Amino acid sequence: MARQVWTVADIPSQAARRAVVTGGSAGLGFETARALAGAGAAVVLAVRDPEKGERAAAAIRREHPGAELSVRPIDTASLASVRAFARDWPAEAPIDRLVLNAGIAAVPRREESADGFERQFATNYLGHFALTGLLLPALSPSARVVSVASLAHRSGTIRFDDPHWRETYGPQAAYRQSKLALLMFSLELDRRLKVSGSGIAALAAHPGLAVTEVFRRGDRAGAFQQAAGRIIFSLIGQPASQGALPILYAATAPEAERGGYYGPDGFWEARGHPKPASIAAHALDRAAAARLWALSETLTGVRFPL
Repeated sequence: MARQVWTVADIPSQAARRAVVTGGSAGLGFETARALAGAGAAVVLAVRDPEKGERAAAAIRREHPGAELSVRPIDTASLASVRAFARDWPAEAPIDRLVLNAGIAAVPRREESADGFERQFATNYLGHFALTGLLLPALSPSARVVSVASLAHRSGTIRFDDPHWRETYGPQAAYRQSKLALLMFSLELDRRLKVSGSGIAALAAHPGLAVTEVFRRGDRAGAFQQAAGRIIFSLIGQPASQGALPILYAATAPEAERGGYYGPDGFWEARGHPKPASIAAHALDRAAAARLWALSETLTGVRFPL
């Protein structure tokens, strides 16, 4: 008997639920938003470029004419933008699914955000840390917060002495740090939510090697890097629609466990259907997670009531 696999068709009805997807205008975020809308959720595309977000919403409406969609601007690299998004969130609109997806990768030369943070660390992690803390009061009692991590966390390290890579900078190493931080945050967040007695759950997922806009262009990478990336991902990667499945599983599957981490079931977790994913030992270091949490609160000025 063939092993049963989980697909978009297995998403339970999301009617009467509201989802916020950062980076929802392209790639994994778009595929996640499209599937959630198709399952009946009211979906907010939280995007850096509102015009691109409106085009994405229009594309989803063409496939799901009755979909309830809205577009709200946010740049997770900017704490001012993150604070504005949270400040303007309507109190009468509880969030049931918060998907922390927006990201950039392998920026070839070191760049700083307006807040003075290394851009990948700011976009991929610190902005999402702040957003979650600021939106915590808006989450419904049984909400799920899903962080989109990466296989890259396995070889990542948190440079506590120089998290913004001011001394030396490596594009891939900075990316790996940001994704490791996001996974450690998810695990620590769920631990703190449990201790507080909250019904809100934090989960994480990774897409395997998904062929998305970020990795096709290497986010401003050089021509050689772009070409090499395209070849590798075309050979062993999978489309964004498939890569979004672990994210959707974490966000919607009744059997997904709080504090869980999900990824593809194929070789090296590069492609396939959702299953529990492997977590590198250093990502499970609770002392390091507490230290990262304290650092993140200091850098962002956002403190969780947990």
